[in-house]
Amino acid sequence: MMLLIQNIHVFNPEYQGVKDVLITGNTIHKIADSLPVTAAYEMKVIDGTGKFLIPGLIDSHVHILGGGGEGGPKTRTPEIILTDITKGGVTTVCGLLGTDGTTRTMTNLVAKAKGLQDEGISTFIYTGSYQVPVRTLTGNIMDDIILLDSVIGTGEIAISDHRSSSPANEELMRIVSDTRVGGILSAKAGVVNIHVGDGRDMLNPLRYVLDHSEVRPENMCPTHINRNSQLLYDGIEYANTYNGYIDFTTSMDPTIPDSNDISASHAMKVALDHHVDESHITFSSDGQGSLPLFKDGKFIGLGVGKVTSLFDEVRNCVLNENIPLSTALMPVTSNPATLLKLTGKGRIQEGYDSDLVIINEDLSINTVICKGKIMIEHGKVVVKGTFE
Repeated sequence: MMLLIQNIHVFNPEYQGVKDVLITGNTIHKIADSLPVTAAYEMKVIDGTGKFLIPGLIDSHVHILGGGGEGGPKTRTPEIILTDITKGGVTTVCGLLGTDGTTRTMTNLVAKAKGLQDEGISTFIYTGSYQVPVRTLTGNIMDDIILLDSVIGTGEIAISDHRSSSPANEELMRIVSDTRVGGILSAKAGVVNIHVGDGRDMLNPLRYVLDHSEVRPENMCPTHINRNSQLLYDGIEYANTYNGYIDFTTSMDPTIPDSNDISASHAMKVALDHHVDESHITFSSDGQGSLPLFKDGKFIGLGVGKVTSLFDEVRNCVLNENIPLSTALMPVTSNPATLLKLTGKGRIQEGYDSDLVIINEDLSINTVICKGKIMIEHGKVVVKGTFE
């Protein structure tokens, strides 16, 4: 079936005006001021009057197998299901392992990614987990990236955190270097997703890598930079000095008592006010990962990250921080697509994948389209996962 979306405000994420958009299969076929309805083909027409069309969101940090375990086996969070993703307007996810690289494995991760792909969303993964040496599927980082289609990089490697392997600077440099070369040889991103804790070193290990090697800043994506104000300003300094990327976690919750978290929307406002390149800021949800609470290094409680928080923070950028919608969309569309070299993703352009989201005037999600298939329509789930 062909889809024709008529008379809708198009954000690419830059505003393009009111357009008609024709989808054939999993591709955006035509964008024009006006397109005819034809009876020659089976066509579904969607009236977009008063609504906005945005690229499908890219969530570059999702624990698709679940995460956690910091409070023992009973605190392992469950696997994600399809509608946990699509209800948030997300059409592309990058799955990874976290603290636990023992009971959650790369073979499990590959299988889960294939399952989500079969259910209708684009799915990529990172090889490894918090631990160093990195646990891979084939035996080394480079082979995983080159030989496994879904693997686009390494991660999440933990630094400045009491749960990390405390990798030496030279070890981290080798991981980033091998990941970069694997990306070069496979025409992939070759990005290391780096979990940054609240330790005193903050982003200094990344500075060491860039100062002592030939790798590029775009081969590292440090995340959780909004976990406290000290790390936020360290991230801002890092981004401005090295032209590096920084990633804000949308599941961070400043409302938790005694929390030092900063919302991703406010962190973006602060970063923009301090002249960080708007194209080098990304958001990710940490979806389905555990959000453990520690006091004096001891586990005291647990939450679960939500993929739906990704669009919530885009909305908060506009409504609470007065950031234009076109700018607020960049961290979840064009920016991660560029960083992760996701061809055909992150923009509304002819020939690109038909991953699209229609949002209402109040910035609530109306319709979600993944690879040309309607998954959410008028706010209601149309397609469910296999076991939902």
